[in-house]
This record gives sequence, C-alpha cells and structure tokens, in this order.
Amino acid sequence: MEHLSQSPRDDAFVQNPYPFYAAARESGELFYWNDYEKVAAASHRAVNQLFRDPNWGREILEDFRPRSNPRLAVFEKLDRHSMLELDPPRHTRLRGLVMRAFTSRHVAALETDIRNLANTLIDRLPRCAELQKNYCELLPIMVVAKLLGVASEMCPQMLHWSHQMVAMYQAKRDQNVETRAEAAAVEFTEFIKDEIERRRTQPREGLISLLIEAEDGHGKLSSDEVISTCILLLNAGHEATANALGNGVKAIVESGLQPARILSAARRQQTIEEILRFDPPVHIFTRVAKQDCQVFGEDFHRGDSIALILAAANRDADIWENPDMFWPQRQVLAHTSFGAGIHFCVGAPLARLELAVGLATLFERFPKLSIVKEVRFADRYHFHGLEELWIENATLG
Repeated sequence: MEHLSQSPRDDAFVQNPYPFYAAARESGELFYWNDYEKVAAASHRAVNQLFRDPNWGREILEDFRPRSNPRLAVFEKLDRHSMLELDPPRHTRLRGLVMRAFTSRHVAALETDIRNLANTLIDRLPRCAELQKNYCELLPIMVVAKLLGVASEMCPQMLHWSHQMVAMYQAKRDQNVETRAEAAAVEFTEFIKDEIERRRTQPREGLISLLIEAEDGHGKLSSDEVISTCILLLNAGHEATANALGNGVKAIVESGLQPARILSAARRQQTIEEILRFDPPVHIFTRVAKQDCQVFGEDFHRGDSIALILAAANRDADIWENPDMFWPQRQVLAHTSFGAGIHFCVGAPLARLELAVGLATLFERFPKLSIVKEVRFADRYHFHGLEELWIENATLG
C-alpha cells in the first residue's frame, strides 16, 4: 500500500483537492494518508464496496471507544443517540422510525414552501450581492425550520449552533472549537427539549411532533433520540445543502452553459446529480471494521478505520468519461455524495428538492447572473464549500 502525504489545511489543497485525489486513485484501491494516520479509499469501486460491506460500520466499537471527555459531555451524548453514528440493530430501529415521519410525500409537500422562501430571499438581494451567506446558507436553515415546525425567528440562532457544532468534524478542530461546540450543544439541546415538551401537550404540524408520535413494535423514540435526530437533521442537512448550493452556482456560471436550459423542468434533476458528483459538499466519511477481514488484498483488524473519499470516487475515470468536466448531459449513475448502503443519507430527497428549486428559482430571477469576485473555498475540510460568493445580476437596475 502506497503512503501519501497531503495536509488537509494546505491552501492549495483546500482550493482544489482533485489533483491529490487523482494521485491517490493512481496508487491503487487503497492508500495510507500519512497526515491522517489512516488508510483511505479513493476509487469509486473501493468507496462503493466499503459503504455496502456489512463488515464495515459507522459505530465505534465499545472496547475501542475513547474515554468520555467531560468537557464534551452533551456533544458526545448527542452523538451516542445519532443514527449517523450507529449500526444495526439500533440504527435499523431508529432509521425506520425516522423514515415514518420523513416520508417522500412529506418532503414533496415542501416544494411550494421552498420556492416561496427562495423568492423571499432573492427579493432582498441587491444588484451586487454576496450569495453564500445571504442565500445559500439561509435557504436550507429556513427549510429545516419549516420542516421541524420551529418559528422562523429561530433561524439565525440555529444557524449559529449548527456552525459551532459541525466545526468538530473539520481538520482545524482544536480546544476552542470544542468549547464552542459544547456550548452550542447545550443550548441547542435545551431548545429542542423545550419544543418537545410543548408538543407533547400541544401537538402541531412539523417533524418534531411526527417524531414524538412515531412508534413501532419496539416502542417510540426516546426523548434523547428525538433530540439527537432533530439536531442531526439540521446540522447534516443544512451544512451540506448550503455548500452544494454555492458549489452548484459556481459550476453553472463557470461552465458557460445556459442556466435556463440545464435547469429546465426536463433537465433539472440530471443537472443536480452532476453538481453533486462534480463538487460534492462533503468529502470524507469514515468506516470501522467490525471484525478482522481482508479488503483489496490488505489485512485489517477489528476496530481499524478507513476514510472513504466521496469526492475522489466521484471523479473516477473508470466510471465517468472526462470526470473533471462539469457536464450536465452525462448519465451520472451512482455518485457517492449521499453515501450508499444502510447509511444512505435519509435527507437525500429533501436535499435534491432544495437544490433543484433553489437553483432553478435563483437563475429564473437572475438569468444574467455573473460572479464578480474570485471565489475561494473555506478552510473547513472535510466539508467543501465557499467562503463567499459575490454575484451581480446584470438585468437589474
């Protein structure tokens, strides 16, 4: 197995990680990433196979779990009850109950709301505007608030909590990041706990009420599970969708293609899948070996971990012709941006809908949209999104 070095904090890598990913794929199905001190998978074959392999899970095995950090007590408790961090049988039960509330019909019913929210935000934009913070970040948080049944006035506060907590999964994590994340976890938990108590006596529309009511043969979700699920839906759904919206605007504008054509009703979904393949908002997920096994000729022991590089798999020339080209006409097939297997992203239908409606509405209103300042990706690896996105709409005043 080849050893490769690349700091995830290096600016050249942050701005364009794809040359390193290409080198990693050339080295074989697996390579050892020295900076992470971990084996990583970069080919589509390896990433897809490991996502689906029952010998590899998400949950840290009990005898390998690090000692609890009292400074992160609430944050770690949320993780312990999050279906993103669990494997069967608990994951199966929790995901099944969540899916009963998070149905495709319930998501599809949000389309009109998403379009109205998008238009409201666009109405506020001047001719020259910063789009990442004033549209790409705000639209998903407003949609999640609508989905949960939370007052829209809470959006700025929830956005703050989300940013503080997801920083824990970035390469630049340090003690200050941890302190802010724990404070956000405490405040967010108390807020959701209060919402749950109100819904138990006064149910109203929204996913919180549906999660409280969800029940199967093993009973209902516990309060801790409802809290973790609500926070997961916000943090995972908001951060990824906000990045995907900005990355999508950048890809469309820089391609020189006509937005009206590639975002038409007939071609919109294909374009969204290509955006997700071409420059996904999350680049790495980790899997843990449940038992001793061999993968692609390499021996692994129970408790070993592998980093699955989604963005590298999405640029694999064995799967796609000219993979470094943004080409909405292509048949995207199975990109890995939402994962695969039992942990396939539960929020994928909502994310796709937000991207389709959010991008189509933006370019319908701003058909001459152009980028007027150099765009830079933020130092938040393994997330991949823009620091700012300054645009101008030439059709206005």
